[in-house]
This record gives sequence, C-alpha cells and structure tokens, in this order.
Amino acid sequence: MPKRFALALVLPLLLDAAPPASAAVQASDVISRAVDGFIRPAYAALSENAAAMSGGMDALCAKPSRQDLDAARKDYAALVGAWSKVEFIRFGPITKDNRLERILFWPDRKSIGLRQVQAALASQDSTATDPASIAGKSVAMQGLGALEFVLYGTGADDLAGKAGTYRCAYGRTIAGNIEKMAAEVSVEWHAPDGFATVWKQSGPDNAIYRDGNEAVTELMGVFIDGLEMIRDVRVKGFLSANPDDDRPKGAIYWRSTQTAASLAANLEGMAELFKASELGEALPPEAGWMAQSVDILLTNGIADAKAASGPIKDVLADPARRARLEHYALVTSSLSALIGTRMSAEFGLTAGFSSLDGD
Repeated sequence: MPKRFALALVLPLLLDAAPPASAAVQASDVISRAVDGFIRPAYAALSENAAAMSGGMDALCAKPSRQDLDAARKDYAALVGAWSKVEFIRFGPITKDNRLERILFWPDRKSIGLRQVQAALASQDSTATDPASIAGKSVAMQGLGALEFVLYGTGADDLAGKAGTYRCAYGRTIAGNIEKMAAEVSVEWHAPDGFATVWKQSGPDNAIYRDGNEAVTELMGVFIDGLEMIRDVRVKGFLSANPDDDRPKGAIYWRSTQTAASLAANLEGMAELFKASELGEALPPEAGWMAQSVDILLTNGIADAKAASGPIKDVLADPARRARLEHYALVTSSLSALIGTRMSAEFGLTAGFSSLDGD
C-alpha cells in the first residue's frame, strides 16, 4: 500500500508529551470516527443509489418511455453524487478486483473507452449485456462513464422506445454491475473483522498500520490525494488559464451536465469526513485556527461549484460562472497547503510523494 507521507517522528501523534501507547489510542479514536461517522454511511448511500439506478434501468427496459428515461437520468445524477462524495477513498475494499477503475474509468484521454462503448452499441455485442461477462470486460465498458454515454450519448433518445432495446439492455447490465460492486464494498467496510478493523487497530502486529502515525497518515492522505485529483485531474482537465483554451468536452460528466455537481459533492464528502473524524479537534489549541480555515474553505468551494451548475460549455462561456470555477481551483490549492503542509506538521507528519503519481 503506497504511503502518502514520510513519518517525521518529531512529535508523538496528537499529544505533545503523550507516550506512544496513548497516542495510538487517540489515533484509533480518530480512525474509528472517520469509519463509523462517514466512510460506512457514505458507502451504504452509494450502495442504495446504485440499487435505485439498477431498478430504474429495469423499469426503463421493461416499458420504454420518455418518463422512465427521465427518471433513469435522475437516478444517474443521484448515483454520480453519491459516488463523488466517497470516490477520494482510494484504499481498502474499493481497490479489490479493480473496483475503483471499474466504477469510474476517467480520464479517458485517448477516447479508447468511448470507442469500445460505441463499438458495443453498434455491433450489439451480446457479451456486453451478459451480467456474467461484463465484469471481465474493459474497465471503460462497465462503469459510470459507459452508463453516461448510454443515457446521454449519441442515440440515447432511442431509449424512450423500442429502437433502444439493445442500448437499454447494455445500460441495465452496467447498472447491475455497479450495484453489485457498491454492495460488496459496503459489506466489506461493515465486516466485523474486515479492513475497517485493521485500520482502527494499528500496532506492531498489524501488517499495514504499525502504529497510530501510519493509520492517521492514511487518513490525511485521503484529503491530500483527493484535493490533488480534483484540482489537477478534474478541474485542469477542462479549465485553462486562457478561456480560449478551455476544453468543455474534457470535463467529467459533461454529457449529463453533472460536472459542477460532482465537484461540489467531492468537497461535501471531504467536509463530512473532516467533521466526522474530528481531526480539527485533535490539533493543539494554538493551531485551532487551521480547522476553522478548513471548514471555511470547504464551504466556499462547495458554494463555488454549486454556482457553476449547468452544461459545462455554457458555464465556461459565462464569465461569472467561469470565475467561480477558477475560485474553486484556488480553494483546493489553499486546502492542499493547509492540510498537506501545516496540519501535517502539527501531527508530526511530513508530506511526501503522492499516491497518484505512480510511485
């Protein structure tokens, strides 16, 4: 498992003069609150939304209509929101069997995945509608990106009638596959002797987390890697320094107009995790301002994203809404510096390489 920090070992975790055993207990409390207060509920919500999406596709395929197509699209927007709230948890059960990439393969810089989805629709590939075989196909053909094209891409209006029979069957299979993975991840996070227990109970006999520092390192990495992903992969993928160089089709969920909603949900998830874990309360009194600043920045970033809602092409063409996206990117940079450098130093952790860079 990649580590996002090097342990500075300058200060015992959380208490200036606490012995290691006491520090480990406090670290366990932080991790327990993160798991029970945010991660488990967030994955349970993802599972529920994935089940609703699957049911919506079943209804659409059974009786195609404009009304059921609209309902399925609403289910998709809700599923994207639920996933965006938790997608920055990039360790634990979500990494088993490539679930992370299978639920969302993005960015697809060379449009390889898009071409695979289009080819399946054009040829009406029977294996793509088989629940037993979809999980073994390319990750790009079985997740949220593929389902978005089914529901919103060229020819998607056929789903409202008999002409969309194959397309609907493919979408139903994708939705069922996502439902299965989301349910499995939720169950594994709730397992009494599963990964959550390993993370909570750090110690010398723990093969992954040998002490409280390593356990909290993982939690801090959630914020740092998540913010890096949002800023450098999500936002910079379509927002340029020069408006003339913006790439609206480089934005995630541009077809479904869920780009800004997803960005808002990303920070909403981080805000909920930060609050649930009580990381801010673990800071020494003189550093309490950091927690307040994190709260303010997250609130501002969420507001920025919500103010930039709508088709991303229209958002980028509107100077006022585009400015909110620019400010959103600035907020993520400020949060990275605050959490990744200043808060980490308070906990005796020194920022190291990112887990996103392949090291």
